[in-house]
Parts: sequence; C-alpha cells; structure tokens
Amino acid sequence: MTPSENKSPKLPPCRAVLGMKGVMCRVFTDTAELACTVVDVPVNSVVGIKTAKKDGYEAMQIAFEGRKSNKPLAGIAAKAGMKNIKASREIRGAYEGVCGDKIQLSDIFEKGSVVSVTGISKGKGFASTRKRWHFKGGPKSHGQKRKYRSPGSIGSSSYPSRVLPGIKMAGRMGSDKVTVKNMKVASVDADKNKLYIVGAAPGSRGGILVIKKIK
Repeated sequence: MTPSENKSPKLPPCRAVLGMKGVMCRVFTDTAELACTVVDVPVNSVVGIKTAKKDGYEAMQIAFEGRKSNKPLAGIAAKAGMKNIKASREIRGAYEGVCGDKIQLSDIFEKGSVVSVTGISKGKGFASTRKRWHFKGGPKSHGQKRKYRSPGSIGSSSYPSRVLPGIKMAGRMGSDKVTVKNMKVASVDADKNKLYIVGAAPGSRGGILVIKKIK
C-alpha cells in the first residue's frame, strides 16, 4: 500500500450554525418583495467532537456565548476558550475541526443558499380535535345537542372492545421539534451577524434554531 493510499479521507467542514430567531421583515430585490425571518447568529465555537470509537457515533458539538453557565457547561466552555455557553447542539456526522475552532457566518452561507431550519414549535396548550387534527365536528341537526365539537366514535364495541393506540384525540399541541427544509437565504449580513431566510422559521421569537446548509 502506497503512502497516498494509507491516508484517511479528508473530512468536510461543518455546514451548520446555531442562531436565535428574530423578527419578520421584508427584503426587496430587483424583481420581488420577500417576507423573511431575521436570525441572529453569534460566532459559533466547536466545544466537542464525538467519535464512533469512543462515543458510538460521530458528531460535532457547537455552541455560542450569551449567559452565565453552570459548572458542567463552564468546564466545557473553558476547554473551548469561551467564557460561558448560552446554547449548544450536536450536528451528526464526521466533520473537520477541533475543539475551540470558530465557525463564521460568512464562511458557510451566501445569498441563494438552500438551508434546513430546525427549532421547537410554539406551544398551543391542550387543544381540541378540531384545532389539533382539523376535525369537522358533529352535525348541527337531526337530534344533535351540545356535542358539535365532539370527536365522534373512538373505538369498537365487539372487537377489540378497546381504544386502539394512535387514535387522533384532543391533547397537548405544539412544543415539538420541527424541521423546515429547502428554505432560501435572502441575504447575509456578516458585520451584524444576521441571516435573512425567506419564509417563516419554526418556533417563537428568541428560540434557538439550527441552520444547516443542504445544497
């Protein structure tokens, strides 16, 4: 085996950053007016590397500063040369980099980049079947009385004489991990660390978003 064949393949750089969802705004181009979500993206740092040999899977842990950390996070921050950690996420896969590396916004994204945005959706609380699953409701006539919002029958009587798992019913709605794919970057403001993404990103204002370049 030659020395060139013995070398391990070069790993790709990490193409994802953490940010905080901001306000909605309009971005004007030569031909259109785009409704965009402003995402504040501080300088991200690599705070950990997961390997298949040690951890059973490969991933890169990235984070950004923002608030006082507890002792476990303070120790992780110190190893990466950071004062504190506001938020951190793991990006699955093998990527090039070591603990302490900085990830700049302008190094990954440019105008027209296609990205996927992951966040926690807004919590709606306990919701009815009409709101949660878009049920039609019961009829307004033919003897129906005070059951217009009833979901209807939820099980069988003879067999299996029980409610099957997975039946759509009323319950807690929202606060789920949501990924919106194929969103486009309208503009990148590297000086103010802001990313303008066409469309509505998941989650509430101030929520943590993972923006990953997919094309």
